[in-house]
Amino acid sequence: MNSLRVWLVGFGAVGRWLAGVLDAQGGRIASRYGCAITVVGIANARDGFVYDERGLDLGSVLAAADSGRPVTEQRGARCWPGAIEGLRATEADLLVEVTASPPGDGEPGLAHMREALQRRIPVVTANKWPVALHGAELAALARRRGVAFRAESTVMSGTPVLGALAEGMAGAVPAGLRGVLNATANAILSRMAGGIGYADALAEAQRAGLAEPDPAADVQGHDTVAKVMILSALVFGRQLSREQVSCQGITGVTVAEARQAASAGGRLRHVATLAFAGPDGTGTVTARVRPEAVPASDPLAGVDGATCALVFQASPVGQVTITGPGAGPHLAGQGTLADIITVARGRAPNP
Repeated sequence: MNSLRVWLVGFGAVGRWLAGVLDAQGGRIASRYGCAITVVGIANARDGFVYDERGLDLGSVLAAADSGRPVTEQRGARCWPGAIEGLRATEADLLVEVTASPPGDGEPGLAHMREALQRRIPVVTANKWPVALHGAELAALARRRGVAFRAESTVMSGTPVLGALAEGMAGAVPAGLRGVLNATANAILSRMAGGIGYADALAEAQRAGLAEPDPAADVQGHDTVAKVMILSALVFGRQLSREQVSCQGITGVTVAEARQAASAGGRLRHVATLAFAGPDGTGTVTARVRPEAVPASDPLAGVDGATCALVFQASPVGQVTITGPGAGPHLAGQGTLADIITVARGRAPNP
């Protein structure tokens, strides 16, 4: 049985989902996968960092969070005012970073990941922008230190994409990809194909909990831009800046445009495109996010509602399509949990 001591930094929807699953299903995970996962440190922005080398009582921490009490109020535990101070003062076998660092600089998530990797501690993350802005650097640092860096849920939440492309197709030469990578935008466009206006389709998505009260990241394309940058860094090994990815959102799409594409047998989709002039991410890059009318024969045409898809081109395999759900904290949590189990199973057996 492999044991894994975890720092869990970020205790919002994804962090709490993970803590709940590890609390309720820890025995099943240990039996099924041969790894005993213990959370020794938890941090959130409001309360700081709490640590117990014997393992925190996750039920107690979740109860504190649910009642609005500080998560740091745990008997026998040590506390620090911030996550970075706690990480530097304590020990663990894995950092799980699930904060929501903003797109400007990816902080504080970037600092948390660098701190762990520099100490030869593997990292699992669901935090998009640090990986979008610095994914190639973080992956290279992990390789130099001989540890894992995994970010599966940053692209299609619980649907495995990064592992499938970077590991499942190891040795193939990647050429490019296209995808529908934002479930909210796709759900809105799917409703518009049926004659519902943008504002009403957005309101439906918000009532369903699919779209945030401020939906700008989804409908203006910023979320998809981050995913294009992540795919470029972790699959092609090429770091892109935000300026290298042209972006047009869906806010200007009309019902007439959506219905015209549907009447022709196709669909209007918010398509991400990433291609390079040379193999393995070399040469000039074409990186964009924009609404496109795709024909019925296109794999992206059949992806309706809150579903995402990615079409990947590589030699000698050809075209591979991955389709699955792409939104929700439980799906992001599942992608992160899968990465945690992968890291735990890859560790040397305990003596």
